[in-house]
Amino acid sequence: MKQLTAKEEEIMLLFWAQGSMFVKELLAFYEDPKPHFNTLSTIVRGLEDKGFLTHQAFGNTYRYDVAISENQYRKGSLKLIVDRYFDNSWLGVVSSLIKEEEISTEELRRLIDEVERGGKL
Repeated sequence: MKQLTAKEEEIMLLFWAQGSMFVKELLAFYEDPKPHFNTLSTIVRGLEDKGFLTHQAFGNTYRYDVAISENQYRKGSLKLIVDRYFDNSWLGVVSSLIKEEEISTEELRRLIDEVERGGKL
């Protein structure tokens, strides 16, 4: 899965929250000074090229729809980070979180208990 730039992610967050939109509707979510219509249109077409959006034609304009859910993107991004920075080791990720004190031993115990019970977090 391809990664998103900061601007692309900002736009995708709007699509994930709002659903299908025309670029003109997307502009309404920006405060002044609003980005130029052509700038947003170029980014949205790039998102379509990357497979994140699809479009449906309405005359000479397009309504864009989400092609990849936020959850799919989140999972793909996490897997990419684990592959790239932790040599595809989830144990390495957890170990790093513990070493950096991002997760306490109490939280780790709760996580282990939950996994052993077969529950979802």
